[in-house]
Amino acid sequence: MTLITHINPESMHTNPAFSWAVRVAAGADLVFIGGQNGVDASGQVVGPDIASQTRQALTNLLTVLDAAGARPEDVVKWTILIKEGASLQEGFAAFGEVWGQRPNPPAITGAFVAGLAVPGALVEIEAVAAVPPAG
Repeated sequence: MTLITHINPESMHTNPAFSWAVRVAAGADLVFIGGQNGVDASGQVVGPDIASQTRQALTNLLTVLDAAGARPEDVVKWTILIKEGASLQEGFAAFGEVWGQRPNPPAITGAFVAGLAVPGALVEIEAVAAVPPAG
């Protein structure tokens, strides 16, 4: 039985960066990863630009996935918050550098916001992963 199904209706345009919906059947272990900013291990923002912060936020997210026993391919949903005025194109380019082109991309929501909780942060990324049972 397939636990994860990516849904991309033929009547809608396709995009290699996201799926329109992802269905997770009962039996998967869900991991909810809180918003990750572009901060280093000391909690300091890594740079003034969205590209460096996005790379670090994704690195942090991948670290949390690993600690939770999940793989990047287990991510079924992203939420990306970008501070108003930051370059969406630069952020997504940096996202692509770290994430790459994986088959069956997650569903995604992106939004511009007035500010983030971490002073100087330009991006925050959260994720939901569905980990298939071992065996």
